[in-house]
Amino acid sequence: MDDELLELQRQFEFAQQAKSSIRLSDRNVVELVQKLQQLQVIDFELLHTASDKEYITLDQLRNEMVTEVNRLGRISVIDLADVTGVDLYYVEKLAQSIITDHGELMLTQGEIVTESYWDSIAEEINERLQECSQIALTELAAQLNVGLDLIASVLEPRLGTIVKGRLEGGQLYTPAYVARVSAMVRGASRGITVPTNLTVLWSSLQNLLQEMDGASGVAVDGSFFQSLFNGRVKGGEISGSVRAGVHWTPAVFAVAQKESVDSFFSQNSFISYDVLQKLGIPQPVQFLQVTNPRYPEGKPLVTTFVHPSMIEMLDAATEDALERGSWSDSLSLLPSSFTPQDASKMLFLCQSVQLALKSNKAHIFGDFYVLSSSFMKDICDCTVKELETLAVSRSLGTVKPGDLPIANEVKAGYDSSRLSVSSEMASDSGSNKHADKGPKKKKGKATGNALANQSESGADNQEHTSTKSKKSQRKGKDTSSQTSDSKQGSRKESLKMKEDNLSSPSEEWIMEKITALVPDFEEQGIDDPETILRPLANKLKAHNNQYLDGEKEGIKKLDESFLNMQLYEKALELFEDDQSTSVVLHRHLLRTVAAPMVDMLLHDLDEQNKLKSGVEVQESPNSESISFSPGDRAAISKSFPGALSNKALAVVEALEGKRVETFMSSFRAVTEESGLPLKKLDKKLERTLLHSYRKELTSQVSAETDPVSLLPKVVSLLYVQVYHKALQAPGRAISVAISQLTDKLDETACKIIADYQAAAVTLLTLSATPDDEDSCASNRIREIMESQMPALKSLVSGASRS
Repeated sequence: MDDELLELQRQFEFAQQAKSSIRLSDRNVVELVQKLQQLQVIDFELLHTASDKEYITLDQLRNEMVTEVNRLGRISVIDLADVTGVDLYYVEKLAQSIITDHGELMLTQGEIVTESYWDSIAEEINERLQECSQIALTELAAQLNVGLDLIASVLEPRLGTIVKGRLEGGQLYTPAYVARVSAMVRGASRGITVPTNLTVLWSSLQNLLQEMDGASGVAVDGSFFQSLFNGRVKGGEISGSVRAGVHWTPAVFAVAQKESVDSFFSQNSFISYDVLQKLGIPQPVQFLQVTNPRYPEGKPLVTTFVHPSMIEMLDAATEDALERGSWSDSLSLLPSSFTPQDASKMLFLCQSVQLALKSNKAHIFGDFYVLSSSFMKDICDCTVKELETLAVSRSLGTVKPGDLPIANEVKAGYDSSRLSVSSEMASDSGSNKHADKGPKKKKGKATGNALANQSESGADNQEHTSTKSKKSQRKGKDTSSQTSDSKQGSRKESLKMKEDNLSSPSEEWIMEKITALVPDFEEQGIDDPETILRPLANKLKAHNNQYLDGEKEGIKKLDESFLNMQLYEKALELFEDDQSTSVVLHRHLLRTVAAPMVDMLLHDLDEQNKLKSGVEVQESPNSESISFSPGDRAAISKSFPGALSNKALAVVEALEGKRVETFMSSFRAVTEESGLPLKKLDKKLERTLLHSYRKELTSQVSAETDPVSLLPKVVSLLYVQVYHKALQAPGRAISVAISQLTDKLDETACKIIADYQAAAVTLLTLSATPDDEDSCASNRIREIMESQMPALKSLVSGASRS
C-alpha cells in the first residue's frame, strides 16, 4: 500500500514538472472560469483582485484580513484593502462580519483594533502615569488619534489592573496623589464650622496645591475635589449635609443652630424669620415644619412663627374686651417684633374673634384693632343724639356755626372736650349761654359705660330742648310776618342746606366726636387717622346715614299712607246706617290700605331697631312692596323693646278687627311711642289730597278699556264729585254705593248706572262657568257693556263740568 502511494506521488510530481505543450491565455482562463460557474462546477463566489490577474474567495479574504489585524493590532480598513488587493467595498462589508464574529476586535473611526492592542497601550499609559502622577485624557486622545470618549471607555475597565490610577474629571491620577488630595479635602472640610459654598473651598485647595508643587504642580479640577468629598461624606468621615450639591452645612453648625432655635422658641413662644435667617436658615417655615418638624402645632405668620399659647393669650384678651363691650389693640399685646400683618393673621386664628365676626358682634379696623359691636353702637348712639340735638338747636337758632358737622368748616384747633358729652351741648344750646369748661373726665378702658351714660344724658336734654323749641316756634309766628318774602326764601334754602349737613355729617366731624368720646385712642398714641379713626368714621357715617335716611324715608312714606287712610276713613261716615255694608267697607279699607301701611311701619321699625343694636342690615327691597302674614307681624312686634312691643301688638290685633277708628287710634299710639311724628289731616290737606285723587281717577276713567273695571272707578269718582269723599269700596259693596247716589243724580244717569251694574253682575256670573253657551252669552253682554262705556264715562265728565 505504501509503495502505491509513493508511486502516485512520483507521478504527480512528474506531471507538475512536465511542461505543457498547450498554453492558455488569460482570456481563455477567464472564459473557462465563467464556463465552470455556468455549469455550477464552481458554486461559490469568486472576487477579482485589483490587478485583475487573480481570483480570491471570500473565506480566503476573511483569513487574510484576520491575520493582518492580529499581526498589527490596529489597522484601517483602507490599508486592508491595499494589502489584500481587493476592492474597498468588499473589505468594508467583510469587516462588519469579522467584528461580529470576533468579540476581541472593535471597529472605530474606520479602524479595526484588537484588545491586545489596547492592553499594550494601557501598559504604556501606566508607565507614563507613574512618572508624571497625572495625565490628561485629552493629551492621550491626541497622541493616539482617537476620540476622548473612546480613550475613556478603554481605560475605565483597566483601572486598578493594568493602569494603577484613578480617573476623575478627564484626568488620570496615581493612588498616592489621590490619597494626598483626599487627606487635604478631609482636613479642610472638618475645619469648617459654618455653612460654606464648596466651590470656594475647592478654589482654596487648588491654590494651595499650586503653591506646594510650584511650576510643576498638577492642575486639579473642582469635580475631583467634589468626588473625593462625596466619598468621605458617604463613608462617615465628614459629618454634615449638602444642599444643591455645593452648599455644605457642618453637623456641628446644625446642632448649634437647632439648639439656638429651640432655646429661643421655648423661652419666648415665638421666633421671627429674621432671627432664623441670621442663623443661616434661608427658608424658615420649611425648616420649622418640614426639615425639622419639632413644632407641628406652631403657626407660621407673615414675619414670625408662633406657638399656639400666644394665640390663646391674644384670644383671651380680645374675648375679654368684647365681653366688656370695649375695644382691643392687638398689636400692643404682642412683642415689638410683630408687624400689623402678623397681628391681623393671629386675630383670624383666634376662635373668639372668628365667632364674634360671624355673629356680627365685632369689627376689625386697621388690621389689628378689634371693636365690639356694642362699643360701636354706643359711639353711634352718641353721634345720632348729637345730630338730633344739633337739629333741635338749629331750629331754635342757637346752634353755633362751628358746631355744624360741615367738612369745610371744621377748625384745626377745635376743642373736642366741649362736645365730649352731648348733654353739655344740648344744655348750652337751650339756654344760649356760655358756660365755663369743666374738668376733663378720666380716660380709661370703661369707655362703653361712659358712652352709654352720655347717650342717656343726651336723650333727656333733647327732650328738654324740644319743649323750648315749641315755645320758640310759637313766638316765631309773630315775628315771621315782619320779614319779606325774599328773606323767607333765603332762610328756607339756608335751613335746607343745614338740614342736609346734619343728616350727612362729615368724616372730620365724626372723627372729632370719636376722639372726644374715646380718649383712650389719643392716650395710646393712635394719632394716624388712616389707621382706625377714618375707617371707623366711614363706617359710623354710613351707619348714621342709613339710620337717618331710613328714618326720614320711612316717615315720608308713612305720612303719605296715613293721610290717605284718614281721607278714606271720612267716606265711611256715609254708610253708618247700613251696618252690614259698613263692616264690609271697614274690613276692605283695613285689608287694602291699612295692612301695607302696618307692614311698612313694622319693617322700618325692625330695621331701625337692628341698626341701633349695631347689627348690619342688608339692602332690602322697597318697603312698600313688603307684605307680612299676621304671624310675621306678631313676631316682629314682639322683638321690639318695652312699651313699643305692646303697642305694636295692639296695632296688629286692630288690623284684624272690624273698625277703622280702633286701628287708627292704635297706629297713632305706635308712631308716638317710636318717635315718628305723623301729620294729621286738616281741611287744607284734605282739599289738596281730594283734588289729586279726583284728578287721578279722572285720568284712569278716560284711559280704562275694560268694561268691568270701569264701574268701580266711575262710582268712586261720582262720590268725589257729589259727596266730596274718597270712597274705597269692594265689588260686593258697589250696589249699595250706587244706591246712595240715586238721590243725587237724575233718572237718566241712574238708569245708565243701574243697567250697566246689572250687566256687569251678569257678565261676572257667566264668566265663572266655562260652558260654551255661557261663553257666547258673556261675549254678547261684554259687547253691550263696551257700547255703554261712553255713556257711563259721560256721566262723570258731565258731573265734573257741573
